[in-house]
Amino acid sequence: MIGILFVHSAGSYWSEVHYQGQTPFALKQGMYLIVGVAGAFFIQNKSFLRLTTFWHVLYIISVVLLIGVLIPGIGVVRNGSQSWISLGFTNFQPAELSKIAVLGVLALALAKEPKNKGKLYMRSALLLLLPIGLIMVQPDFGSAFVLVVAVFMLLFVAGLPLKFFFAIGLSGVIGLAALIISAPYRLIRIQAFLDPWKDPLGSGFQAIQSLLAIGPAGLFGFGYGNSRQKFLYLPEPQNDFIFSILLEETGFIGGLIVIMAFVVFFTTSYTMAARAKTREAQLMIVALTSLLVVQTFLNMGVVTGLLPVTGVTLPFISYGGSSLVMTWGIIGIILNLANTSGTEGRR
Repeated sequence: MIGILFVHSAGSYWSEVHYQGQTPFALKQGMYLIVGVAGAFFIQNKSFLRLTTFWHVLYIISVVLLIGVLIPGIGVVRNGSQSWISLGFTNFQPAELSKIAVLGVLALALAKEPKNKGKLYMRSALLLLLPIGLIMVQPDFGSAFVLVVAVFMLLFVAGLPLKFFFAIGLSGVIGLAALIISAPYRLIRIQAFLDPWKDPLGSGFQAIQSLLAIGPAGLFGFGYGNSRQKFLYLPEPQNDFIFSILLEETGFIGGLIVIMAFVVFFTTSYTMAARAKTREAQLMIVALTSLLVVQTFLNMGVVTGLLPVTGVTLPFISYGGSSLVMTWGIIGIILNLANTSGTEGRR
């Protein structure tokens, strides 16, 4: 509900100027919320979520969709990224489904603890690299980064040796350097992060406008609906930078309340993982919760100037049907796995 309120406040003027005559953002978000909650209730008691076959099929479907989004005429280009598939009434982002599918199959593979761990590591790497590569081609660095860090947290909880993480870390540094070299705009973003005022009307514009929203807000902000930065200063404020508008209107206290709500949610989810009766359920709940933890931290870090600008939504709050529906899908999966008795057969 906080998300609906601030999608309405942050996006009202942007919608009026750029999308005249179209359905308001808040109304669309409300429809996505109904679909997401209904989906969570539907799947929370379905036994197929505990079948290995389901997750393998979901993984294959997600890869097919990631390939499909790159085909001209199927994929939709927005803000320089071909990351969406048009469904007519809305757009769907396959990367959101892919993140869930990848973490699901990896959690199941790690839960089996095979004797040949080298084979497990190789399989895990292949399962991750294929969708990561397809996501980076779009390009969508934010989604790829969130998925990689969530996988890293899953592998740590699964008990992999520290030397494995050293190898991953070294590979990650080399890969990041290669990504920066292959796309110079990423280096520009890092430079803008270090000194946004060096190019205030270009690469540093979003970071500066976000800080101008947050800085003057004080303890209690300017009041709901009274944001100044949403009047075309902060680009598309209802999406990735909605937390800036929330802080501008509710101040430090409002931001702290939202952060504490996330902390309670994440703590509860990790507690449910610890109490789950099967290793598969434990690892999968940890993986999916970590996905939302990383995405939340990354979004808040970007809007407050702690991290370089990258396009990642704030779970539950940012405008976007794919993000909101898939987030509620994660809720349904967590509730389902937390209630498993451990007696279901696996196929």
